[in-house]
Amino acid sequence: MGNLLGVFNTVEEAIEAADAAQKLFIKGFTIDDRERMISEIRKVFIADAEKIAGMTVEESKLGRVDDKIQKVMLAATGTAGTEVLSTNVFSSHQGTTIEEGAPYGVIGAITPVTNPTETILGNGISMIASGNAVVFNVHPSAKNVSAYGVNLINEAIIAAGGPVNLITMVKEPTMETMQEIAKSPKTKLLVGTGGPGLVKALLNSGKKVIAAGAGNPPVIIDETANIELAGATIVASSSFDNNLLCIGEKEVFVVDSVADQLINVMANSGSYLLSKEEVVKVTELVFTKDEENAAKPCTEDVRSQFHLKKEWVGQDAIKILKAIGVTASADIRNLIFETDFNNPFVQIEQMMPVLPIVRCTDYEEAIKFAVEAEHDNKHSAAMWSNNIERITKFGKLINTTIFVQNGATMAGIGFGGSGTTTATIATPTGEGITNSMTFTRRRRFAIGNGGNYIL
Repeated sequence: MGNLLGVFNTVEEAIEAADAAQKLFIKGFTIDDRERMISEIRKVFIADAEKIAGMTVEESKLGRVDDKIQKVMLAATGTAGTEVLSTNVFSSHQGTTIEEGAPYGVIGAITPVTNPTETILGNGISMIASGNAVVFNVHPSAKNVSAYGVNLINEAIIAAGGPVNLITMVKEPTMETMQEIAKSPKTKLLVGTGGPGLVKALLNSGKKVIAAGAGNPPVIIDETANIELAGATIVASSSFDNNLLCIGEKEVFVVDSVADQLINVMANSGSYLLSKEEVVKVTELVFTKDEENAAKPCTEDVRSQFHLKKEWVGQDAIKILKAIGVTASADIRNLIFETDFNNPFVQIEQMMPVLPIVRCTDYEEAIKFAVEAEHDNKHSAAMWSNNIERITKFGKLINTTIFVQNGATMAGIGFGGSGTTTATIATPTGEGITNSMTFTRRRRFAIGNGGNYIL
C-alpha cells in the first residue's frame, strides 16, 4: 500500500511523531477545530465502509462483510465527539473555579482482531476529541487493514487543516512493541481491548489503564415475553458478525413453558437446530479437551477442561456445519441446541455463531443460572419479560455494565437502541461505556479572593 501516513517502522518513531503532533494540536487548535476534523473522519469512513469491511474479512478471516460494514458505519456515526466534554463551574463570594477535562497527551492503545478498524476509528475519534494523540499496537492478524484505517484518519485530519500523526501505529506489531509502548515515558495512559492476558499485562505497567475485558452475556426469556420478537431478535443479534462482539448474546436461559415456542421461532428465523449427535461433533470440532481434568464435575473445571480452537472463532455457521458433514441452506446464520447448565458452550465465551439454550423451571432458576454463567465479568446481559419486578431483580443481581430489556444486547451500544456507541467497554477497570470524556484527566482553574464573582 506504499507509504501510509501515521505508520512507522519503530515504536520510538511512532511515539515521537504522535508526541510532536499532540503538542502542536493542543497549542494551535480549538475545540471547534477538533470537531471539524472528527466530522471529516466520519465522512471518509462512511464512504469507505464497504472496502474496509472487505479488507478486514480478507485479512483476519473472521466475521461477515455485510455485518462489518454496519459496524464501521456505527463507529463512524455513533461515537461521541467533543459534545460530551463537560465543564463544571463553581462560583461564590470567595471566587470562581472551573473544572474541565484535560488531555493526557499521548495514549498507548491496543486493538483486537475482532474489531480492528472499528476500534481505531471509535477510539481515535474519542481521543482526538479530548485533545490527545494515540499510538496503536494493532493485532498482527489485522495489521494491513489497520494501517489503511490509520492512514485514512490522518488524511481526513490534514484535509480539515489539522496536524499529521495524531494517530500512529507501528508497522509490524508484536508483544514486544506493545511492551515498548506501555513502558515509554511519553505514553501517559494505556487503553486495551482484549482478553484477560492483555488486561493483566497493561495493569502491571504501573500506569493508568482503561481496559475492556471478556464477557459471557446471558439472555433470559420468561413466559410473559413476546416470544416471536425475542426469538427473531436473539438470532439476528447473536449471529451478528458471527458473534465476534463481546456484547453479543452467548447463552439463552428460557422458562420451560415457552421453551418449545422459542426454539421453533429461532429455527424459523435463520437458525439450524443441532441434534444431540451433531452437538457432540461441533463440540469436538471447536474445543480441545484437557483430559487430565475431565473427571472433575464442577462448573469452574468445565472452563479449565475445554479450550476454544482459535481457527473456529468468528467462522460462518455454514462452514461449521460443513465440517461435521451437514449441508444446510445458505440463509442459516447460527446454530442452536438444547443443553444443560454445565455445557462448555454455556460456561465459556465462545465468539462464534453457536448458541446454547438451557430450559429453566421458572424465572428464578433462569436468573440464578444467568448470574453464574456471566462469571462476574460485569459486561452485558439481557432479559425478555413484561414483568418489571423480575427485570428489576435480574438487573440488580447481574450488575452488568450493560443491561438490556426486551431488545438485543447490541442496543446497549447504540445499535438498535438509544445512546452513543463505543469500541471499548471498560469492564475490568470500571469506566464502562467509554467516550471522549473517559480519555481526559480532571483539571481545575481557580480564581481566589472573590475574583469574577459579580452577584
